[in-house]
Amino acid sequence: MVLNPTPSTERDATGRDKPSAFAALKIPQYRWLFAGNIAFFFAMQGQILTRSVLAWELTHRELALAQINLAVAIPMLVGSLVGGAIADRMEKRKLLMIGQLFIVINECVILFLLWTDRLEFWNLITAATFMGLMFPLIMPARMALSVKVVGKENIGNAMALAVMVLNLARVLGPVCAGLLIGLIEIKGVYILGILLYLVGVACLLGIEPAPPAKEAANKALLADVKYGFTYLGENRQILLLLLFGMVPMFLAMPFQNLLVVFADEVWEVGAKGLGFLQGSAGVGGVLGALWVARRGEKPERFNSMVLGTIGFGIFLGAFCFVPNFYLALLPLLLANIFANVAGTLNNTSIQVLVPDEVRGRITSFMLMSFGLMPLGVLPMAYAAEQVGAPLAVAVASVVMIIAVVVFVSSSPTFRRLDDDLVSSLRD
Repeated sequence: MVLNPTPSTERDATGRDKPSAFAALKIPQYRWLFAGNIAFFFAMQGQILTRSVLAWELTHRELALAQINLAVAIPMLVGSLVGGAIADRMEKRKLLMIGQLFIVINECVILFLLWTDRLEFWNLITAATFMGLMFPLIMPARMALSVKVVGKENIGNAMALAVMVLNLARVLGPVCAGLLIGLIEIKGVYILGILLYLVGVACLLGIEPAPPAKEAANKALLADVKYGFTYLGENRQILLLLLFGMVPMFLAMPFQNLLVVFADEVWEVGAKGLGFLQGSAGVGGVLGALWVARRGEKPERFNSMVLGTIGFGIFLGAFCFVPNFYLALLPLLLANIFANVAGTLNNTSIQVLVPDEVRGRITSFMLMSFGLMPLGVLPMAYAAEQVGAPLAVAVASVVMIIAVVVFVSSSPTFRRLDDDLVSSLRD
């Protein structure tokens, strides 16, 4: 059931359909969801910075920053399978609202402890762990609700717009939070973040409920989790898409954690230079998402996805050996354009192929793949200590390209992706 669909194209001067970069925004209920995404993602990205600042002020230990990140990542990874099954059993809008309200309560507790000078580091760890437990509920529910609102024929455009907002928030959220800390202190930034989370909840009131399939609640929860694995085993194309998406996530994406090394040791540009590097990566993500949104809902995604992943590896490798800092911003920008094109097309292809009754569980598998990035940081960081960050990242890029070529050449099923997408869109 689609709540309020609209065509994903508009007419050109000759009367033929042409893709619109903002087609999904023509759907009234998606506009509410889009506005809620803006509020939620900006609050989340700002919160990441403020939590790190608090952890540093409380401990003055670099290890504390890593512990905060692990406190989010581990429960997110462990809880993903159960969270996806719960998302398939519950009404999506209600689950999303409950999850975001729990985050508000979580942040209010930290604000109270901060205001009364009783905040300790273990409180931050507990709050971060709670956030990590909420994400496996929120993200599958948000994805399933998006598909209900826009329909399969518009999901590519809707996801591209969501990725665009996420990348904008990734760039601007920490910048805004950092500036505001100097103006209204951390307490004020926490209050603003809580208000943004509440705006995100309020926006959901403009969306109709999206109930689960009638038979969803009749099964045991663990049986639903098990069926997620069974479904993947029986649907090879979706399994291959998930595995293909994990290749860059594990091998190359961890480079983001080494940008500070490039800024400090390779070009010696300090915190300001790191800001430029992160900004270039974020802008590249926005441009890549805009390209996917502009291309429309064409089912031909295989070539763009594969070439996008290879292009990511090529430009990331080039970035490693550019001697001039400002010139290096260009290949970094291009690498992130290609990475986001490939990643968005991969995710939308999965959403087109999966039925609604297992969408939450399959989305939870996608969420688990993000947990691979912290794991991929370990070998890349070790290699960087031994041979330097540029060579370590460049070798990882080459390995990723080789893995992509082997993956594609050895799987006829994967190469039939476009045919499967056409069949699914016709159903």
